Amino acid sequence: MARALFVCLHNAGRSQISEALFSREAEGRHEARSAGTTPAEAVHPEVVEAMDELGIDLSERRPRKLSREDAEWADVVVTMGCGDECPYIPGKRYLDWDLTDPKGQPVEAVRATREEIERRVRALVAELDVGGG
Repeated sequence: MARALFVCLHNAGRSQISEALFSREAEGRHEARSAGTTPAEAVHPEVVEAMDELGIDLSERRPRKLSREDAEWADVVVTMGCGDECPYIPGKRYLDWDLTDPKGQPVEAVRATREEIERRVRALVAELDVGGG
């Protein structure tokens, strides 16, 4: 079992989408968490709406602050726009996903970001399934 940590600035959009889609795709074979370097008060409403279309309810999720323990827990750390604020732990695998921040975007744009995340998550889970942690 591999552990993936998804990190963005506010843990209210990209990282929340990634964690939810990863958990769904992995079906218990791998674990996921998400966090932000400067967490928002709530998941962005446009993100909640776009994920609700897939039957995934993020309305009760609360953004949380990234800790060093999160990074130490993970085998793979996926960053999305947090730059130098993300902690670096030697020996961990890091991926940087350059994705548009969905905050304030129309739901059509959020869907496009969600679909890109879904494509990347599927590839990551498939890689982890064959031992690429």
